[in-house]
Amino acid sequence: MEKGAIIKHDIKKAANTGSWRNFAPEVDSEKCVGCNACVKFCPDACIILKDRQDGKPTKLSEIDLTFCKGCGVCAQVCPVKAIKMK
Repeated sequence: MEKGAIIKHDIKKAANTGSWRNFAPEVDSEKCVGCNACVKFCPDACIILKDRQDGKPTKLSEIDLTFCKGCGVCAQVCPVKAIKMK
């Protein structure tokens, strides 16, 4: 009996959902502590943590607006309120 599964995702076949949203998340790089909460809870899996360019030791959330639906979950779960819906 098999346990678990591996889901292979081809980004080229993904639906482009970002064109119809009303709100878009913006990350305040001064507040972001790279805790990964937004990445874990994003229903569209369109947030990644990238190395910062400002020399801080933590990572910075980066949101791919091509696939973001603007649901606001990331802003709600951010413990330091670094993400605002605009």
